[in-house]
Amino acid sequence: MDDPYDFGRVAAANAMSDVYAMGGVPFAALNIVGFPVDILALDILKDILRGAGDKCVEAEVAVVGGHSIDDAEPKFGLAVTGRVHPDRILRNDTGRAGDLLVLTKPLGVGILTTGIKQGKVGPGEVKAVIEQMATLNRSAAEAAIETGVHAATDVTGYGLLGHLYEMAAGSGLTAEVYAGAVPVIAEASVRALAAGRVVPGGSRKNLAFIEPHADFDDELTGTDRIVLADAQTSGGLLLAVSPERAGALVAALEARGAPAAAIMGRLTGDGPGRLRVRNIESA
Repeated sequence: MDDPYDFGRVAAANAMSDVYAMGGVPFAALNIVGFPVDILALDILKDILRGAGDKCVEAEVAVVGGHSIDDAEPKFGLAVTGRVHPDRILRNDTGRAGDLLVLTKPLGVGILTTGIKQGKVGPGEVKAVIEQMATLNRSAAEAAIETGVHAATDVTGYGLLGHLYEMAAGSGLTAEVYAGAVPVIAEASVRALAAGRVVPGGSRKNLAFIEPHADFDDELTGTDRIVLADAQTSGGLLLAVSPERAGALVAALEARGAPAAAIMGRLTGDGPGRLRVRNIESA
Protein backbone atom coordinates (compact mmCIF):
# COMPACT_ATOMS: atom_id res chain seq x y z
CA MET A 1 0.00 0.00 0.00
CA ASP A 2 1.73 3.16 -1.21
CA ASP A 3 -0.45 5.86 0.35
CA PRO A 4 0.70 6.51 3.93
CA TYR A 5 -2.68 7.92 4.99
CA ASP A 6 -4.43 4.72 3.89
CA PHE A 7 -1.69 2.67 5.57
CA GLY A 8 -2.55 4.36 8.85
CA ARG A 9 -6.30 3.88 8.43
CA VAL A 10 -5.97 0.18 7.69
CA ALA A 11 -3.51 -0.38 10.53
CA ALA A 12 -5.89 1.26 13.00
CA ALA A 13 -8.95 -0.68 11.83
CA ASN A 14 -6.96 -3.91 11.98
CA ALA A 15 -5.69 -3.19 15.49
CA MET A 16 -9.19 -2.57 16.84
CA SER A 17 -10.63 -5.72 15.30
CA ASP A 18 -9.66 -8.08 18.13
CA VAL A 19 -11.59 -5.95 20.62
CA TYR A 20 -14.70 -5.93 18.42
CA ALA A 21 -14.39 -9.70 17.86
CA MET A 22 -14.73 -10.24 21.62
CA GLY A 23 -17.79 -8.03 21.92
CA GLY A 24 -15.80 -5.18 23.40
CA VAL A 25 -15.75 -1.44 22.81
CA PRO A 26 -12.29 0.06 22.24
CA PHE A 27 -11.68 3.33 24.05
CA ALA A 28 -7.92 4.03 24.11
CA ALA A 29 -4.92 3.33 21.89
CA LEU A 30 -1.15 3.78 21.85
CA ASN A 31 0.73 4.36 18.60
CA ILE A 32 3.74 2.08 18.02
CA VAL A 33 6.09 3.27 15.28
CA GLY A 34 9.30 2.12 13.67
CA PHE A 35 10.52 4.62 11.09
CA PRO A 36 13.77 5.23 9.14
CA VAL A 37 14.17 8.93 9.91
CA ASP A 38 17.30 9.32 7.74
CA ILE A 39 15.70 7.66 4.70
CA LEU A 40 12.04 8.67 4.50
CA ALA A 41 10.52 12.13 4.88
CA LEU A 42 8.81 12.77 8.20
CA ASP A 43 5.74 13.96 6.24
CA ILE A 44 5.16 10.28 5.43
CA LEU A 45 5.01 9.43 9.12
CA LYS A 46 2.75 12.43 9.69
CA ASP A 47 0.29 11.09 7.12
CA ILE A 48 0.37 7.58 8.62
CA LEU A 49 -0.44 9.00 12.04
CA ARG A 50 -3.14 11.24 10.57
CA GLY A 51 -4.82 8.26 8.87
CA ALA A 52 -4.77 6.25 12.08
CA GLY A 53 -5.97 9.22 14.07
CA ASP A 54 -8.93 9.82 11.78
CA LYS A 55 -9.93 6.16 12.05
CA CYS A 56 -9.66 6.34 15.84
CA VAL A 57 -11.88 9.45 15.85
CA GLU A 58 -14.44 7.49 13.81
CA ALA A 59 -14.29 4.68 16.39
CA GLU A 60 -14.41 7.14 19.32
CA VAL A 61 -11.05 5.90 20.53
CA ALA A 62 -8.61 8.26 22.23
CA VAL A 63 -4.97 8.05 21.15
CA VAL A 64 -3.30 8.61 24.51
CA GLY A 65 0.37 8.30 23.57
CA GLY A 66 2.77 5.86 22.02
CA HIS A 67 6.34 4.88 21.34
CA SER A 68 8.65 5.32 18.35
CA ILE A 69 12.08 4.04 17.34
CA ASP A 70 14.41 4.69 14.43
CA ASP A 71 14.12 1.52 12.35
CA ALA A 72 15.36 0.50 8.91
CA GLU A 73 11.87 -0.55 7.76
CA PRO A 74 8.74 1.51 8.42
CA LYS A 75 6.33 -0.21 10.80
CA PHE A 76 3.16 1.04 12.42
CA GLY A 77 0.46 -0.36 14.67
CA LEU A 78 -1.62 0.40 17.72
CA ALA A 79 -2.00 -1.22 21.12
CA VAL A 80 -5.74 -0.95 21.80
CA THR A 81 -7.60 -1.17 25.10
CA GLY A 82 -11.32 -1.96 25.21
CA ARG A 83 -14.12 -2.63 27.66
CA VAL A 84 -16.57 -5.52 27.84
CA HIS A 85 -18.78 -6.86 30.63
CA PRO A 86 -17.34 -10.19 31.86
CA ASP A 87 -20.69 -11.90 31.28
CA ARG A 88 -20.94 -10.68 27.68
CA ILE A 89 -17.54 -11.56 26.27
CA LEU A 90 -17.73 -13.17 22.82
CA ARG A 91 -15.40 -16.16 22.44
CA ASN A 92 -14.30 -18.31 19.52
CA ASP A 93 -14.85 -21.64 21.32
CA THR A 94 -18.50 -21.40 22.35
CA GLY A 95 -20.31 -22.36 19.17
CA ARG A 96 -23.24 -24.75 19.41
CA ALA A 97 -24.34 -27.62 17.21
CA GLY A 98 -26.81 -26.32 14.65
CA ASP A 99 -25.47 -22.77 14.65
CA LEU A 100 -25.29 -21.04 11.28
CA LEU A 101 -22.07 -19.27 10.30
CA VAL A 102 -22.20 -15.67 9.10
CA LEU A 103 -19.30 -13.74 7.51
CA THR A 104 -19.27 -9.91 7.55
CA LYS A 105 -16.56 -9.06 4.98
CA PRO A 106 -15.72 -10.70 1.64
CA LEU A 107 -12.52 -12.73 1.22
CA GLY A 108 -9.74 -12.10 -1.28
CA VAL A 109 -7.76 -9.32 0.38
CA GLY A 110 -4.46 -11.21 0.51
CA ILE A 111 -4.62 -12.22 -3.15
CA LEU A 112 -5.63 -8.72 -4.30
CA THR A 113 -2.91 -6.96 -2.32
CA THR A 114 -0.36 -9.39 -3.74
CA GLY A 115 -1.68 -8.51 -7.19
CA ILE A 116 -1.37 -4.81 -6.37
CA LYS A 117 2.32 -5.28 -5.51
CA GLN A 118 2.82 -6.91 -8.91
CA GLY A 119 0.90 -4.20 -10.80
CA LYS A 120 -1.85 -6.62 -11.85
CA VAL A 121 -4.88 -4.92 -10.24
CA GLY A 122 -6.83 -1.97 -11.64
CA PRO A 123 -7.38 1.31 -9.76
CA GLY A 124 -11.05 0.60 -9.02
CA GLU A 125 -10.23 -2.66 -7.34
CA VAL A 126 -7.31 -1.09 -5.47
CA LYS A 127 -9.70 1.48 -4.01
CA ALA A 128 -12.28 -1.19 -3.15
CA VAL A 129 -9.86 -3.41 -1.26
CA ILE A 130 -8.35 -0.48 0.66
CA GLU A 131 -11.79 0.75 1.72
CA GLN A 132 -12.76 -2.74 2.85
CA MET A 133 -9.59 -3.12 4.94
CA ALA A 134 -10.17 0.32 6.46
CA THR A 135 -13.76 -0.52 7.44
CA LEU A 136 -14.18 -0.99 11.17
CA ASN A 137 -15.78 -4.16 12.51
CA ARG A 138 -17.73 -1.92 14.87
CA SER A 139 -21.10 -2.29 13.14
CA ALA A 140 -20.66 -6.06 12.82
CA ALA A 141 -19.87 -6.33 16.53
CA GLU A 142 -22.90 -4.23 17.44
CA ALA A 143 -25.15 -6.45 15.32
CA ALA A 144 -23.64 -9.58 16.90
CA ILE A 145 -24.26 -8.31 20.42
CA GLU A 146 -27.76 -7.12 19.57
CA THR A 147 -28.82 -10.51 18.21
CA GLY A 148 -27.02 -12.70 20.77
CA VAL A 149 -24.52 -14.73 18.74
CA HIS A 150 -22.98 -17.74 20.44
CA ALA A 151 -19.37 -17.36 19.19
CA ALA A 152 -17.24 -14.94 17.22
CA THR A 153 -13.77 -14.44 15.82
CA ASP A 154 -12.20 -12.09 13.30
CA VAL A 155 -10.84 -13.51 10.05
CA THR A 156 -7.24 -12.38 9.65
CA GLY A 157 -3.92 -14.06 8.91
CA TYR A 158 -5.09 -17.68 9.17
CA GLY A 159 -7.81 -17.16 6.57
CA LEU A 160 -11.45 -18.19 6.80
CA LEU A 161 -10.75 -21.93 7.01
CA GLY A 162 -8.01 -21.52 9.62
CA HIS A 163 -10.10 -19.37 11.92
CA LEU A 164 -13.15 -21.58 11.39
CA TYR A 165 -11.07 -24.62 12.33
CA GLU A 166 -10.14 -22.88 15.61
CA MET A 167 -13.81 -22.21 16.29
CA ALA A 168 -14.91 -25.75 15.46
CA ALA A 169 -12.12 -27.46 17.39
CA GLY A 170 -12.52 -25.19 20.40
CA SER A 171 -16.27 -25.80 20.44
CA GLY A 172 -15.84 -29.56 20.02
CA LEU A 173 -17.81 -29.50 16.76
CA THR A 174 -17.50 -29.97 13.01
CA ALA A 175 -17.94 -27.04 10.62
CA GLU A 176 -19.55 -27.20 7.21
CA VAL A 177 -18.75 -24.51 4.61
CA TYR A 178 -20.90 -23.76 1.57
CA ALA A 179 -18.22 -22.61 -0.87
CA GLY A 180 -20.69 -20.98 -3.24
CA ALA A 181 -22.09 -18.79 -0.47
CA VAL A 182 -18.76 -17.31 0.65
CA PRO A 183 -18.47 -13.69 -0.59
CA VAL A 184 -15.29 -12.66 -2.43
CA ILE A 185 -14.33 -9.06 -3.20
CA ALA A 186 -13.73 -8.36 -6.92
CA GLU A 187 -14.28 -12.08 -7.38
CA ALA A 188 -13.37 -12.38 -11.08
CA SER A 189 -10.02 -10.66 -10.48
CA VAL A 190 -9.28 -12.64 -7.32
CA ARG A 191 -9.94 -15.95 -9.06
CA ALA A 192 -7.88 -14.96 -12.11
CA LEU A 193 -4.96 -13.94 -9.90
CA ALA A 194 -5.22 -17.15 -7.86
CA ALA A 195 -5.36 -19.26 -11.01
CA GLY A 196 -2.20 -17.47 -12.14
CA ARG A 197 -0.51 -18.27 -8.81
CA VAL A 198 -0.50 -14.65 -7.69
CA VAL A 199 -1.04 -15.69 -4.08
CA PRO A 200 0.70 -14.64 -0.84
CA GLY A 201 2.89 -17.20 0.88
CA GLY A 202 0.73 -16.99 3.99
CA SER A 203 -2.32 -18.20 2.07
CA ARG A 204 -0.40 -21.21 0.76
CA LYS A 205 0.70 -22.06 4.29
CA ASN A 206 -2.88 -21.71 5.51
CA LEU A 207 -4.14 -24.21 2.95
CA ALA A 208 -1.32 -26.66 3.68
CA PHE A 209 -2.17 -26.48 7.38
CA ILE A 210 -5.91 -26.95 6.97
CA GLU A 211 -5.91 -29.75 4.37
CA PRO A 212 -5.36 -32.57 6.92
CA HIS A 213 -8.35 -31.28 8.89
CA ALA A 214 -10.72 -30.70 5.95
CA ASP A 215 -12.76 -32.75 3.52
CA PHE A 216 -13.20 -30.87 0.24
CA ASP A 217 -15.78 -31.82 -2.37
CA ASP A 218 -13.97 -33.19 -5.43
CA GLU A 219 -15.50 -30.48 -7.63
CA LEU A 220 -13.69 -27.73 -5.73
CA THR A 221 -10.63 -26.58 -7.69
CA GLY A 222 -7.28 -25.48 -6.36
CA THR A 223 -8.39 -21.90 -6.97
CA ASP A 224 -11.53 -22.44 -4.88
CA ARG A 225 -9.48 -23.82 -2.03
CA ILE A 226 -6.78 -21.14 -1.95
CA VAL A 227 -9.41 -18.37 -1.97
CA LEU A 228 -11.08 -19.91 1.08
CA ALA A 229 -7.67 -20.10 2.80
CA ASP A 230 -6.54 -16.61 1.74
CA ALA A 231 -4.79 -14.64 4.51
CA GLN A 232 -6.76 -11.49 5.29
CA THR A 233 -5.72 -8.10 6.62
CA SER A 234 -8.45 -6.41 8.67
CA GLY A 235 -10.94 -9.10 7.68
CA GLY A 236 -14.52 -9.38 8.86
CA LEU A 237 -16.10 -11.21 11.76
CA LEU A 238 -17.08 -14.88 11.60
CA LEU A 239 -20.17 -15.34 13.75
CA ALA A 240 -21.96 -18.47 14.98
CA VAL A 241 -25.65 -17.86 15.61
CA SER A 242 -28.72 -20.00 16.21
CA PRO A 243 -30.93 -20.58 13.14
CA GLU A 244 -33.77 -18.77 14.91
CA ARG A 245 -31.67 -15.59 15.19
CA ALA A 246 -29.78 -15.78 11.90
CA GLY A 247 -32.35 -13.72 10.00
CA ALA A 248 -32.24 -10.99 12.63
CA LEU A 249 -28.43 -10.97 12.51
CA VAL A 250 -28.35 -10.63 8.73
CA ALA A 251 -30.93 -7.84 8.88
CA ALA A 252 -28.94 -6.02 11.59
CA LEU A 253 -25.73 -6.29 9.58
CA GLU A 254 -27.41 -5.02 6.43
CA ALA A 255 -29.06 -2.14 8.30
CA ARG A 256 -25.65 -1.05 9.60
CA GLY A 257 -24.02 -1.27 6.16
CA ALA A 258 -21.65 -4.16 6.88
CA PRO A 259 -19.60 -5.13 3.81
CA ALA A 260 -21.22 -8.60 3.84
CA ALA A 261 -23.89 -10.51 5.72
CA ALA A 262 -23.46 -13.98 4.27
CA ILE A 263 -24.73 -17.21 5.78
CA MET A 264 -21.96 -19.49 4.51
CA GLY A 265 -21.97 -22.57 6.70
CA ARG A 266 -23.02 -24.23 9.92
CA LEU A 267 -21.68 -26.06 12.94
CA THR A 268 -22.67 -29.68 13.49
CA GLY A 269 -22.27 -32.06 16.40
CA ASP A 270 -20.96 -35.06 14.49
CA GLY A 271 -17.28 -35.02 15.40
CA PRO A 272 -14.88 -32.41 16.77
CA GLY A 273 -12.57 -30.10 14.86
CA ARG A 274 -13.29 -31.21 11.30
CA LEU A 275 -14.18 -29.05 8.29
CA ARG A 276 -16.39 -30.13 5.41
CA VAL A 277 -16.15 -27.78 2.44
CA ARG A 278 -19.04 -28.37 0.08
CA ASN A 279 -19.48 -27.20 -3.50
CA ILE A 280 -22.99 -25.90 -2.96
CA GLU A 281 -24.63 -22.52 -2.37
CA SER A 282 -26.37 -23.47 0.87
CA ALA A 283 -28.09 -26.29 2.70
